[in-house]
Amino acid sequence: MSTSTALPTDSPEATAVREAALRAAVAAPGVRAAGGPAIDAALRTAAGFIRERAEELLAANAVDVDAAERNGMAPGLLDRLRLGAERLADIAHQLEVLAETPEPPLQREVRTLPTGERVFERRVPVGVIGAVFEARPNVTVDVASQVLKARSAAVLRTGSAALGSARALVDLVLAPALEKHGVPAAAVQLVPTPGHAGAEALVGLPGLVPLVVVRGSGEVTRKLSALGAAAGTRVLAHADGGGVLYLDASAADADVTRLVTEGTDRLGVCNRLNLLLIDRPAYDRLWPLAERALRERGIEPSLPPHAHPLGHEWALDSGSEAHVTVAAVDGPVDAAQTAARETSGLAATVCATDEAAATAFVDAYTGTGVFWNATTRLLDGYKLLGLPETGINVDHTPGPRGPVTYLDLSLRQFVVLPPA
Repeated sequence: MSTSTALPTDSPEATAVREAALRAAVAAPGVRAAGGPAIDAALRTAAGFIRERAEELLAANAVDVDAAERNGMAPGLLDRLRLGAERLADIAHQLEVLAETPEPPLQREVRTLPTGERVFERRVPVGVIGAVFEARPNVTVDVASQVLKARSAAVLRTGSAALGSARALVDLVLAPALEKHGVPAAAVQLVPTPGHAGAEALVGLPGLVPLVVVRGSGEVTRKLSALGAAAGTRVLAHADGGGVLYLDASAADADVTRLVTEGTDRLGVCNRLNLLLIDRPAYDRLWPLAERALRERGIEPSLPPHAHPLGHEWALDSGSEAHVTVAAVDGPVDAAQTAARETSGLAATVCATDEAAATAFVDAYTGTGVFWNATTRLLDGYKLLGLPETGINVDHTPGPRGPVTYLDLSLRQFVVLPPA
């Protein structure tokens, strides 16, 4: 069983992660055996516990937020860390939505061979799935619920600033809800050690945790992806984000204002407006509209000439989140190619009334999500698919792409049965 990692295998962090992974591995068969009805019932009960125990959960989160403020955490990151009554209610509601989501059949018939044998395709659980994510308490529940719905056990490592909040959600909500419905409470493990060392250890255990979902800042996430690849772990990485908005010459004034405003409601998230591209012939008409909307949000435009790459992700620039990069382009195809070339390819919007221009942009953009007169903030599992997500995969290779949900967290197995 390989444990290759950048850390010594006997370090405290590696030991803590391995012990959590072993507990999850022991629990995994019980998750699979419990079946869908028990998992869904546990998710409903977890939603109820969130509402019943909101005061305790908010108290734990307040401790995390106070500590983060004392340590100088930037406002955008604090926004991600902070829970409130409304966010708790959203978490509970999304659990209930997931529980009510009908699952596709675990097995489907593919074809009958000329010799009569029947070929089926079956979805089987991974077993144990790891997750490394930023200091966002809600992601603890999002990821755990998706992994459980996929009939696997979870090993979670969150940012150190959110460790207290995550522990409260696991201990007060998830574990007791699972236990109540006959699912092993140990099926959700939280790595107790803060810092990056635990994350590096988690991507280095392919024999125990063959799949790890990684999300967070670009540099750290790319490093974890490389470590995982070297160890033989499959990593679904959400390293970089940044939404693009292209204002075509045919854009309506009201749409320009609306899309700039909607794209900047939260500045610490990956799908926010990050790069604003404006059709050169209409720049003098469109830029004042966009600038006014940005100023009303308290956002500073970064205008040419730029001292940074066009795709610089402001959401990850601590203390400078309230910026949007602005550049001129030559029509929809140039805009789409610029968006794909200069950013991670997360999401891009074309603002246009001319259908030909919009179609040209949509056809030329190769990123994960493309929108016509709709904000890139919609590139979110719950908003787009009606399901919480584990992260957004922007890979340019076959496999899960866009918001990753429980449907992407299973293995494909082929079954051949005798003739009917």
